[in-house]
Amino acid sequence: MPSIRQLIEAVSDGRVRIPAFQRGFVWNADRVAQLMDSIYKGYPFGALLFWRTRAELKTERDLGPFSLPPRPEDYPIDYVLDGQQRLTSIFGVFQTELRPIGKSDWMDIYFDFMGDADAQESLFVPLTPSEVDPKKHFPLNVFFDASKYGPAFRALPESATPKIDDLYSRFKEVDVPVQTFVTDDRAGVAIVFERVNRLGVELDTLQLLSAWTWSDDFDLQRRFADLSEELEPFGFKGVGEDVTLLLRCCAAVIDGDASPKTLVSLNGTKVREQFSHVVNGIKGAIDFVRRELKVEKLDNLPHATLLVPLASFFAAADSKSVKVSDRQRATLLRWFWKACFSARYGRVVQRNLQVDVEEAVKLKNGEPSALDDISAHIDDRFFLENNFNLNAVNSKTFILLLAQERPLSFVSGQSIDLSTALQAYNRNEFHHLYPQSHLRSEGIPTDRQSPLANLCFINAIDNKVLGGVAPSAYRSRVSSKDGVFERALCPKVELFDDDYEAFLRARSRALVNAANALMNP
Repeated sequence: MPSIRQLIEAVSDGRVRIPAFQRGFVWNADRVAQLMDSIYKGYPFGALLFWRTRAELKTERDLGPFSLPPRPEDYPIDYVLDGQQRLTSIFGVFQTELRPIGKSDWMDIYFDFMGDADAQESLFVPLTPSEVDPKKHFPLNVFFDASKYGPAFRALPESATPKIDDLYSRFKEVDVPVQTFVTDDRAGVAIVFERVNRLGVELDTLQLLSAWTWSDDFDLQRRFADLSEELEPFGFKGVGEDVTLLLRCCAAVIDGDASPKTLVSLNGTKVREQFSHVVNGIKGAIDFVRRELKVEKLDNLPHATLLVPLASFFAAADSKSVKVSDRQRATLLRWFWKACFSARYGRVVQRNLQVDVEEAVKLKNGEPSALDDISAHIDDRFFLENNFNLNAVNSKTFILLLAQERPLSFVSGQSIDLSTALQAYNRNEFHHLYPQSHLRSEGIPTDRQSPLANLCFINAIDNKVLGGVAPSAYRSRVSSKDGVFERALCPKVELFDDDYEAFLRARSRALVNAANALMNP
């Protein structure tokens, strides 16, 4: 483990660097002072994680407010993967050669030698030059600079020298825990990234990939930000903000493999050359789900990952588009519904995703494809045992199932504006056919009031008109226009019989039949 002096020298020599995929320095001065207090008192303060490699990243970041010197030739680099805040703090506090660049709120840290030592209270304080009192404050940044430490120490009152001697000894002798893994293999870095992320450390794979793919005319993060803005008017801005989704689309389109290993092993030149393929694939996928499935925004999709195989299918160079035959369209639709009702991407995501990407490409190329060869069987329990929750996969699938029927307003009989209802996508667009207030009055438990089979496209205004009464009581307020019940997949007779359990069974059968018709037309 290196000492503080050795760590400072490594940073000053350019051997320790900050990759561009790390976030900036965010600690305030009080947090820095608290770290000094932890080191002084011998408290654990966490290990730094370095990645040692000879492969220089094309984009790097300054160490907080300090501009790093060039890397030495013929030396490996230690890139900081975890612990940047602590490293920046230690370097900034004790080094004396560099001044903060630009407008910085960096403050030097001082030791209050007139204060009383306490397990809780800290004697380390951040101060501006005007706040420093030489009669009580000693600067930490002189400890490892002999030319400055001597004069500062001799200027101390005699009563303070034992404290500063002890302080100096503690910082001089402390070893900074550092874990270093050595590899030039990007697949190895991918594994480390994944495992470190599982420990709660925020490492941005998109920023890592950007560092590897960057060139003077190409910046992956900027391109994705531009795509996000372009998709915003269509309700799919979230696609451009979902890093994992975008990178999976990239890897699937470019290398036919959306695994994490492939994500960070993508060849930068290939990404730049084929980025238009990726964008066209994503746009084609979005256009397909909007046009064919009435998906109005990313949140409507049961799984955002569904866009990845579709992007592989629709990927095309430049401004070209993929022409979809009737057979291909039918296959894609059967696959979509089977994937949704079987929760295909809810369990073994990577394995199923890889199969679907490969089969989607075969379908696109006119080869025999088993894309829709998915085992998907549902029965009444899907609609009876799953309670309605806007964020749940099964509820999202249910909502899209209802949307395919082009439902009508229960009150006006007019077509429901699905683009508005699904864009808003909030609880006000969906209400109970058997109102909750009525069910409560009948003694129906809360957990039995909101199965999928009891929900429908009924907005807040229509729901207020119908009221919280039994269906037989609101029957006179329901539109008499043909199709209101059929297009809600709602059995009219059972609804108005006021037999809740019988109604649930009848509606579940209607919903199951509709779902099976989509999966196996």
